[in-house]
Amino acid sequence: MLTRRHFLQTSAAVAAAQTAQPKKLAIITTIYRYLSHGQHMGDRFLVGYPLEGAWHKPNIQVVSLYVDQKPEGDLSGERAREFGFRVYPTIAEALRCGGCRLAVDAVLIIGEHGDYPRNELGQILYPRYELFDQCAKVFEQDGRSVPVFNDKHLSYSFEKAKAMIEASRRLRFPMLAGSSLPVTWRLPSIELPLGCRIGEALMVGVGGSDPMDFHALEAMQCMVERRGRGENGVKSVQLIEGEDVWKAGEQGRYSKELLSSALSRSDTPLGLTVEDGRTQDLATPGVLQKLVEKPAAYFIEYRDGLRATLLMLNGAVRDFNFAARVQGVKEPVSTQFFLTPEPNVTYSACLMHKVEGMYESGVAPYPVDRTLLVSGVLESCLKSKAQGHARLETPHLSVSYKAPAKPQFAQS
Repeated sequence: MLTRRHFLQTSAAVAAAQTAQPKKLAIITTIYRYLSHGQHMGDRFLVGYPLEGAWHKPNIQVVSLYVDQKPEGDLSGERAREFGFRVYPTIAEALRCGGCRLAVDAVLIIGEHGDYPRNELGQILYPRYELFDQCAKVFEQDGRSVPVFNDKHLSYSFEKAKAMIEASRRLRFPMLAGSSLPVTWRLPSIELPLGCRIGEALMVGVGGSDPMDFHALEAMQCMVERRGRGENGVKSVQLIEGEDVWKAGEQGRYSKELLSSALSRSDTPLGLTVEDGRTQDLATPGVLQKLVEKPAAYFIEYRDGLRATLLMLNGAVRDFNFAARVQGVKEPVSTQFFLTPEPNVTYSACLMHKVEGMYESGVAPYPVDRTLLVSGVLESCLKSKAQGHARLETPHLSVSYKAPAKPQFAQS
């Protein structure tokens, strides 16, 4: 309910923000062209974004840009001319705005998209660590640090990801990272109670590895991290594929009830639904096997005993859905992580609103350790695949943190 007191408080906060000097932002990205993450996220700070039924323009000024690659369709020069900032040839120059000292108040790092090689695990070698490391060196040399956001996983390498977190703590700057899925809308709008007991969790995801399975893993993590006394890491992982996924279901390795609950949240069922419009129970025996040519199952065993499964089911649905058994709740708790369509992709604005809040307050709204853990889980799952789909012990993934008490996903 919008009370007069709340209205006055909100109005005062808006007025204060409008009179404050804008913070200066440097964008460090791999590419900046139509529908790239660089464009989606950078443009939010240039032109604004919709927020709770109004147009919101951050009190943040983009003053510099570094672009690692400029493929056909590059928009960096065009945006610089339109909005009055400079594109610099190096990261150090972008952070110092061509001078000799750090000259910005915040950094946005987007190491996603562009022409980069893959390694033997199939990971795209985006230079996220290298982009971050160059920023950290400027901070260290100039004796001042500013808040940093890093898009998606911290790095394809857990060791590099861990080094990024350690640098942020050593240099004492707030850091945020990760996917937009944890902060987008949920259908229905649910959050698991802090301290709850989860019997089992299951996530349905879609897309290719390793860009899209990261989204699904982090969405699942933002739900299960609320259990017990907090997250304390992952004991083992295993990734299996093909017919073995269906056999694992028959053997009870993942819950068919949770699978049915997650699939029932989907708004994008494929198969007969797109052929002639009829509704369809995707959990009916044999349906998924016909629709999904290359299923994959990511099995995650946490150090406290929780077992969670990510099923990548390309061909069955086109969205991301979660289900879990929660103690004290009779039926499975399930939800869809709602993704709005291109080209507006408003879920990206949901993420940038969290980033903007960190830039303004100097406090990250949720722990970057979540992204550190998920980065390591994904790398270990891909190693499992490369090693004949073996179960791998993961003592290095003993990452501990507390989930935020306040829900962080969009609700209006």
